[in-house]
Amino acid sequence: MYGERRTTSSPARETFPATTTHPPFHSRVLVGPAPVVLHPPSVVVGAPRACICGSDLWAYRGESARQPGQRIGHEFLGIVEAAGSEVRGFRAGDLVVAPFVWSDGTCDYCAEGLQTSCPRGGFWGSAGSDGGQGEAVRVPFGDGTLVKLPADAASDDRLLTALLSLSDVMGTGHHAALGAGVRPGSTVAVVGDGAVGLCGVLAAKRLGAERIIALGRHTARTDIARTFGATDVVAERGEAAEAAVRELTGGQGAHGVIEAVGTEQSMRTAVNITRDGGSIGYVGVPHGSGTGLDLSVMFDRNIALRGGVAPVRAYLPELLADVLDGTIDPSPVFDVTVGLDGVPGGYRAMDERTALKVLVKP
Repeated sequence: MYGERRTTSSPARETFPATTTHPPFHSRVLVGPAPVVLHPPSVVVGAPRACICGSDLWAYRGESARQPGQRIGHEFLGIVEAAGSEVRGFRAGDLVVAPFVWSDGTCDYCAEGLQTSCPRGGFWGSAGSDGGQGEAVRVPFGDGTLVKLPADAASDDRLLTALLSLSDVMGTGHHAALGAGVRPGSTVAVVGDGAVGLCGVLAAKRLGAERIIALGRHTARTDIARTFGATDVVAERGEAAEAAVRELTGGQGAHGVIEAVGTEQSMRTAVNITRDGGSIGYVGVPHGSGTGLDLSVMFDRNIALRGGVAPVRAYLPELLADVLDGTIDPSPVFDVTVGLDGVPGGYRAMDERTALKVLVKP
């Protein structure tokens, strides 16, 4: 039997509430068994702050494979409540943030900064695992997954919200910007005005892009894009959007394009607004009937395509430093706040696009 050490000063809970999916278009907060330390490398984190992701909506709508009653949520930060006997980097009371994939921190992929391919890793809310939208989460590999935050951040509401973005959307936007080859002085276009697209704007600005063209139709969102560094906004879609970007760039297109939607139309737009010799960084979860890719067009125009699931754990240390010193502040992407019992309404708001990103404060 695995050894373990319980390092919490509060009584162990036997049950706790967590968000579960019941598609289509229904989520519930149900009481179930509380997470406990099961193996020496694992940690239990009380999650006082989480959020709803746009990718959660595919499960909510019944468009991705989920079992009714399966837990959901993959973005959270919280306080360590208990740790297994092999955990060395954390103790009870530590404030930590978790990337959206857990990893062991010891395999070749983890050493290479590709924790999303860790053979023993996994996604929060997958079958048999805890989701992030609840009162606590069991982290299978604490040392390989979690990143410690300054203790005094716990008393700074805005800072905590900004730090929560590092669990997914800010790191994913950064991954997209790297894939798009953003460099100082470059022109970047961002397809998608969701939280990831907006963080892509912020990431492009952080990496030195001189001109950033945000494609989006919702004024509240494009206002945030301008705050984050967008120099231009294109509200059109499809061929009209492509023509507008071409006009803004003297007919050439953008050096780098961030694709943060994942539909056939969005990928087609991304290809058609990329400058010859440019790059597309794609992080939109692919969905729909196809990808919109024409390899012959990309071949002829020397367009590179890089991206995929963001290894957020690899980016956390450098992005954390910039959030803490005020270089970047992704907190404006959270525009609605609910308690745990308000999560079902939060899903409805995001599905109906009346909310950009919902913050959950159990």
